[in-house]
Amino acid sequence: MELLRELMRLQDERGWLDNDTLRRLSRERNVPLYRLEGLVSFYPAFRRSPPPKYSVHVCRDVSCAMRRCGTLSKELQSSCSGQRDVEIHETSCLGRCDSAPAVAVNEVPLTSAKDAMTQLGTVRQILDGDAALPDDEPTSEPRRWKVDPYAASDERYGTLERLLSGGDGADAAEQRATVAPRSARQAPDRQSNSVQSLGDLCVEQLSAAGLRGMGGAGFPTGRKWELVRGETSDTKYVICNADESEPGTFKDRVILEELPHLVIEGMVLAGLTIGAETGIVYLRHEYARERKALELALDDARQRGILGNNAAGSGRRFDIEIFVSPGGYILGEETALLEALEDKRGEPRNKPPYPGQHGLWGKPTLINNVETYALATSIVHHGADWWQAQGANRDGTQYAGLKFVSVSGNINQPGVYEIPVGTTVAEVIELAGGLPDGRTLQAFLPGGASTSFLPEDKADTPLDFDAMKAAGSALGTGAIIVIDDSNNLFELATNIVRFFRNESCGKCVPCRMGSEKAVRILEGVAAGDRANTELDQLPVLGETLEQTSICGLGQVALNPILSLMKNIPTALPTAE
Repeated sequence: MELLRELMRLQDERGWLDNDTLRRLSRERNVPLYRLEGLVSFYPAFRRSPPPKYSVHVCRDVSCAMRRCGTLSKELQSSCSGQRDVEIHETSCLGRCDSAPAVAVNEVPLTSAKDAMTQLGTVRQILDGDAALPDDEPTSEPRRWKVDPYAASDERYGTLERLLSGGDGADAAEQRATVAPRSARQAPDRQSNSVQSLGDLCVEQLSAAGLRGMGGAGFPTGRKWELVRGETSDTKYVICNADESEPGTFKDRVILEELPHLVIEGMVLAGLTIGAETGIVYLRHEYARERKALELALDDARQRGILGNNAAGSGRRFDIEIFVSPGGYILGEETALLEALEDKRGEPRNKPPYPGQHGLWGKPTLINNVETYALATSIVHHGADWWQAQGANRDGTQYAGLKFVSVSGNINQPGVYEIPVGTTVAEVIELAGGLPDGRTLQAFLPGGASTSFLPEDKADTPLDFDAMKAAGSALGTGAIIVIDDSNNLFELATNIVRFFRNESCGKCVPCRMGSEKAVRILEGVAAGDRANTELDQLPVLGETLEQTSICGLGQVALNPILSLMKNIPTALPTAE
């Protein structure tokens, strides 16, 4: 972590990394220069040339493509041609799909506009000096979320306090009067018993609730905590994966800004459960606003005694630090993330071994995403029975729990919504203001760019892991991308495959070469330079990538176009 942190710090000072700076760091740290060059060349956040006065990044990915990001980019390129103090870059997803087409000027996101021409006007005003960059500060008026058990800020961390004082974890707010003061010191044997009981209850409640990882893979959370808890190492780690970078996915960003205390409490619960002393939030570098909110919440937690050498009065040390990612979608893959934390190029590891047994620095490591930790706090607070009752009851099926979903695309009110699990896609579309006037639903992606396209007649499918799988797609990251009848689905599928091609780390041949071949075929067919029959190569190519790629990126890289071929074949180009 120290090398990458130092490189980020040096770049923050000057805006770029020159040869002299790298040579000096090489001497000071006694690190070969080639190793530093290897890091700087791998991570997209690093610059090797001086920055201009203004650096404008325009997202080019699927949600923004549906909102004319291409037009915006071309207009900016044209109007800024010849201006040496301005750079215009098309870039991968900025995590601001609710403000599509997403734009950042000098890494500050412009979030007020939601159409290309208004965004264009805002950027021009900034570049001409007629407007200042917006304040990139956390919201001062966070929403009230059902998943948050604390109605007031002074009630926060009551779940931890109650468990460590001998309570059962449920309804902590109602029983705060029985909680021992933070300053109270328990006898060592009582502290040990309290922590043991806390761990037992966390595993029991999370397992009974059926909570699954909300980062996309859906592994049972209670089982994961139990497995890492059972490892015998004296050193363990808790990591929060806050590097969500998949197009359409931005719910963790909102949770970090508005509910950071739930994430922190979930990480402390996890740390005490598995026997870890250190927690790390791995945060994507575009989330400066969310970093500020998290830093304020961490400071508050330390002042309350929740973090530190006697975390929440447990007699155990647990603290949390933030590591800002130098960029790249691949870093959301858990083993690539670990490589970055070890000051290496973020290339996925072969598995097994899995991080729970052999993770950061070879030690057992628990990795969950932002939403999972936040939901874990709510479940442990209220209990599994409460969680089971929060889902929708549909056609005699009782779904369990609450879910944060990102909604973007052709929707009137894009944003993050908290819904009962089992709510249908159609109901979420209505909740988010419906489609633009005069438009009809053509298709949707239910769980982010890596999930399968489904046609409009599947919109009554409940948002649930099993229901979405039965419908031919996946819940994924809970990112619904709504597509109306004004779009060319083949172009959107090509856009997503191109994203995966661009974000491939290049470590394994199937992903590196296979994604490039797929893009060439798709672009060639679209341009009329290749016969439509060449699309018939893609299923075999996709199967090869799925079976031989090291990580999930390569395994899903062709999923968008393959799902279109399977589920909505009428969207494919036809031979003239």
